[in-house]
Amino acid sequence: MIREWNCMRLAGAFLRAANALVSFVVALCLCTAGLYSVYALWDNNRVYSAAEDVRADMMKLKPVVIEDNGASFEELLAVNPDVCAWVTIDNTNIDYPVLQGATNLTYINTDVYGNFAMAGSIFLDSRSDRGFGDTYSLLYGHHMANGNMFGDLDKFEEETFFRKNKTGTLILPDRTYDLEIYACMLVTASENAIFDPQQYQDDINSLLDFVEQNALYYDADTVAGLRQTDGSSQILALSTCSSEFTDARTIILTVMKPRNSAD
Repeated sequence: MIREWNCMRLAGAFLRAANALVSFVVALCLCTAGLYSVYALWDNNRVYSAAEDVRADMMKLKPVVIEDNGASFEELLAVNPDVCAWVTIDNTNIDYPVLQGATNLTYINTDVYGNFAMAGSIFLDSRSDRGFGDTYSLLYGHHMANGNMFGDLDKFEEETFFRKNKTGTLILPDRTYDLEIYACMLVTASENAIFDPQQYQDDINSLLDFVEQNALYYDADTVAGLRQTDGSSQILALSTCSSEFTDARTIILTVMKPRNSAD
């Protein structure tokens, strides 16, 4: 009896110790998860705050268009000579300098000051003409949850917003373009029809075919008009990440209309 009693006491002590250990491990896991959540929230806020600070600085240097032609880029170019334009999409937070690096990785996680930044910069495809002389030019920007950078592009996935918001501006050092948004698309990151900017330098009809077959929404009148311009029209595409599916990208396509032109 005594031996059985001792065995029962030992078994009870073992179970209590095991339960205490399990409780400790569970508590440790919960604390670790809680600390990680706090850190992740702090880190996200830090990234967003840094992006907001840079944007606020840049807004003070936004070029002023002079007589609808040239613009005052001197201060921006003094900050970074890779600045080549300023893009604005009306009724969104998209209002940023555009940079072009040696490769498409140069500014993906680098801000206009040349510092590491998760938000990166808005940048022109390295294969595109810095002076926006190409028939088709392509801009990239991160999708920030607070609408910064190109985070507001997903607003155009709502048809009502797309139909009511069609305008923007592209300012260059020597001229200004009014932008007319004519299509919104969801594509994969490997979609050659969007991400090979050199293929449309002679003929954009294949791009227009792709738009008609794949766009979420597009303006049929604008597409029809583009087909009749004999290759003289210029297209500017804006791209950002999307969570719609794996490797998804939200794209808006715009027509570049030189300010002061007859059109």
